[in-house]
Amino acid sequence: MSEDREDVVVHWRPGCPFCMKLRLQLRFTGLRYTEVNIWKDREAAAFVRSVADGNETVPTVSVAGTVLVNPSLRRLLKAVKEHAPHLL
Repeated sequence: MSEDREDVVVHWRPGCPFCMKLRLQLRFTGLRYTEVNIWKDREAAAFVRSVADGNETVPTVSVAGTVLVNPSLRRLLKAVKEHAPHLL
């Protein structure tokens, strides 16, 4: 499952304006990350529900096992610095 990876995984879905914003911002950081569309991956959707009080709240980002629900870019980069600095 994607949440077990030792990297950054961005769970998103089409049409989500918060996802579009975060994904666009991430493209300019140079950070290596994986994107998972929860509408195409049932396990990813189940994972998001498990960490977001039963909701499919996206973007949900896993940073080396630390989960952030709808994070700002600043909060996401802070988590990377703390939990996966080798990715910066």
